[in-house]
Amino acid sequence: MVGETDWVTLLKDNARTGGQGAAALASPGKAVWQARVGSSIRTAPVLRGETLYVTATNGEVHALEKDTGREKWKFECGGQIHSTAAISGSTVLVGCDDGKLYALDGDRGAKTWEAATAGEIWASPVVRRGFVFIGSGDGCVYSLDTQTGKPRWKTKLGGRVYSTAYAAEKGVYVGCGDGNVHCMDGATGKILWSLKTGNGIDSSPALVGDILLIGSLDFFVYAVDANTGSVRWKYETGLGVSSPPAVTGDSAIIGSKDGSLYALEVSSGKLKWKVRAGEVITGPAVAGESQTYLQSWGLQALETATGKVVWRAGLGFGVQNAPVIAGNRIYLTSHNGEVYALE
Repeated sequence: MVGETDWVTLLKDNARTGGQGAAALASPGKAVWQARVGSSIRTAPVLRGETLYVTATNGEVHALEKDTGREKWKFECGGQIHSTAAISGSTVLVGCDDGKLYALDGDRGAKTWEAATAGEIWASPVVRRGFVFIGSGDGCVYSLDTQTGKPRWKTKLGGRVYSTAYAAEKGVYVGCGDGNVHCMDGATGKILWSLKTGNGIDSSPALVGDILLIGSLDFFVYAVDANTGSVRWKYETGLGVSSPPAVTGDSAIIGSKDGSLYALEVSSGKLKWKVRAGEVITGPAVAGESQTYLQSWGLQALETATGKVVWRAGLGFGVQNAPVIAGNRIYLTSHNGEVYALE
């Protein structure tokens, strides 16, 4: 069972609810703890119970006590890591540049299984109903048994898959480096529909009712009919969009490489607000009902309704990862190899 404060995958859970339900936090007054893992971190942390899991570019997975930052265990994968981990029960799933998906015991750090692909894994694993879905730089999406790593199906697409899939009741949605958005049958991997955009896709989709939201490097944010693949609307930003959309209410909040954060009406694509929030924004925002949090130019809190900056907490190093909000505490990672717990 997933706890109320657990963040078990990219943007908290399979529905990518992020900050929904989280209280509006005041500007952090202190760092409760700070831990150095010894290598640059390009991924968001994940949280289960009393343990925060962090992956680093040197290939290490670190389990830290969430209250103190003390290291519980460390595991070394066979290559660099650019994939945010995911948690299924007590298992931590980690994609690696060596092309393997690792399953680790979350309590002890021991490897329970590994599964090989033919390319680097930058996408994050997604788990639904006992199966894990993962894209690879080899251009394939894989479905594996979460307990054993046994292959279920593999579907070849037309380019690298750095987009983290969205696994819904029946369909699995994912973007591809060849510019296509695909919907696949979750049970068989059969492609049900595809939509061609004007450039490659690294953005990870979100699903709101029957509307699929995703960004493309062609500068546009797309709202797609999840059943048919037809475009409901699209909105042009100033540069490519590789950020995943964060959704709260009828607002989709998404960053662009033009350095702006956009709030778009999910139903129509109408611009609610736009604010300059960085030089280049590639990481996801964490959107709550009243406040949205973004790691760019340090950590920022913005009013969800208006985009007005409420507070900033400068860390001095580049950060493009999604923070984890748990109670009145914020956990975040930085490119300098530091992990922070702020409140």
